[in-house]
Amino acid sequence: MRIVVDRDLCQGHAACEGEAPTVFSVSKKGELTVLQPEPPEELRAQVLMAVKYCPTHALSIEED
Repeated sequence: MRIVVDRDLCQGHAACEGEAPTVFSVSKKGELTVLQPEPPEELRAQVLMAVKYCPTHALSIEED
């Protein structure tokens, strides 16, 4: 699984960080950093929730 971010859509709401804090980090300026672009399988549920709850739909997952 690989995380894809549409930087044009991301507005730094940090919903992803709330759902998966070991995978996503959002700075005080609202800049998203993906800490684990290819997270391990045990984090799948958290990553799926982060994708689901992103208010701008800036996140998606590509399967290997």
